[in-house]
Amino acid sequence: MVVGIAHHPPNERQIDLMNEQRCGAQGKSEEYMTDPESTAIDSVAAMATDHTEAPAHPLHKVLSFVRRSGRLDDRLQRAWDNYAGTYLLDIAAGNLLDVREGVTLDRALVESAWGNDNPLIVEIGTGQGENVVAAAAAHPETNFLALEVYDPGVAHTLLLAGKQGLTNIRVAQVNAPELFKVTAPGTAAEVWTFFPDPWPKKKHHKRRIVQEAMAGDIHCALAADGVWRIATDIEDYALHVHEVMDGLDGWKNLGSVTVSLPLEHVGKGNADLAADMPHADFTESERFEGRVLTNFEKKGLAAGRVIHDFTYQAVTSD
Repeated sequence: MVVGIAHHPPNERQIDLMNEQRCGAQGKSEEYMTDPESTAIDSVAAMATDHTEAPAHPLHKVLSFVRRSGRLDDRLQRAWDNYAGTYLLDIAAGNLLDVREGVTLDRALVESAWGNDNPLIVEIGTGQGENVVAAAAAHPETNFLALEVYDPGVAHTLLLAGKQGLTNIRVAQVNAPELFKVTAPGTAAEVWTFFPDPWPKKKHHKRRIVQEAMAGDIHCALAADGVWRIATDIEDYALHVHEVMDGLDGWKNLGSVTVSLPLEHVGKGNADLAADMPHADFTESERFEGRVLTNFEKKGLAAGRVIHDFTYQAVTSD
């Protein structure tokens, strides 16, 4: 039993009209990123953890994740059984965690699933749920949506939220780029992406969640002057964020911290080479005070990695 959707979403034409009115040049992405070489690993890995039949002719997509098989331990299974009915949104379908047909993330869904019209913050890739649950506990006046694809992460988030009896958080096990494609304009106050999978190999950079198409969809989903907060402890990923976001139409970098980064990507296992490469100055943000120090971030700091924070505000182009 999971939280259902009690409204009638707009049809495809209505969504297009809303996007045209709100998004303009930053409109929704219309094409899937395709990568025939990635099909086998994506499909097999996804089917390993999902018993839904694969479509006869699946659309080849570049995913920012690969689902891995693995059973929940007894504690996490109990958490799933006890709390999924309270927190888990029934919006995903298929072994690639696409959005179920007919679902639109909009203010009507927020009112239905959360029972109020409070501002919504969406965190992409919540991991074990430490940050999003802490934020929800600290800000009961705000609604939070945790997006996570991995079963243990979903279950642990359910456990943390359930133990505190939180009422302002929901969880969705769904492919985030697909959800933002069907998110109505102005639905979210903020979007958070903290420590996304770095996909260090150069040939896998297309799998990184921060992409121009994704930025367009998030821009559309944000309310006026909403922000996309990003953090990474991988220097190469920080360069990638700047390459995608700096100067991108419709976004303003709100940072005030100057950092020096190499101007080339080094690829997996070659981080030491970056020190000898030409560098340039970039602008980033102070550490976001609303992000708790998770175990994941602690490990990065212990390994000597520098945390890069970004704050990009959605603005209306001239």
